[in-house]
Amino acid sequence: MKTTSDTDFSQAIERSLKIRAIYNQLELLHHGSAWTNGEDMIGLVSDVGELGRMVMAADGRWLYQGDLNTDLPDKLAECLWWIFVLSDRLGINLTSAFSAKMAELEASLGTSLERTGGQS
Repeated sequence: MKTTSDTDFSQAIERSLKIRAIYNQLELLHHGSAWTNGEDMIGLVSDVGELGRMVMAADGRWLYQGDLNTDLPDKLAECLWWIFVLSDRLGINLTSAFSAKMAELEASLGTSLERTGGQS
């Protein structure tokens, strides 16, 4: 099985944090405080729910009124943005975590394939 090198999300995270800082300023102006980690998580969960309906629509299992060709990539990107923001706020190095998880999955899936007679 081909192994992957470390994936570097640093530029995407940096850009995400700049955008989140602008949202923080707007939240301060309009509500007196920026969102908490929990509120950011609710934002992600809400967007994941919308993403789920769009994926169902792409499979023909949900009626969708928008333009899936535009809206689906946009919602995927927005969910990724939330992940970048939350990982930073929680002090998680997403580049390291992602690389470690992919290495773990590659190893365990390769072992599973070998046990079942598949190729890795």
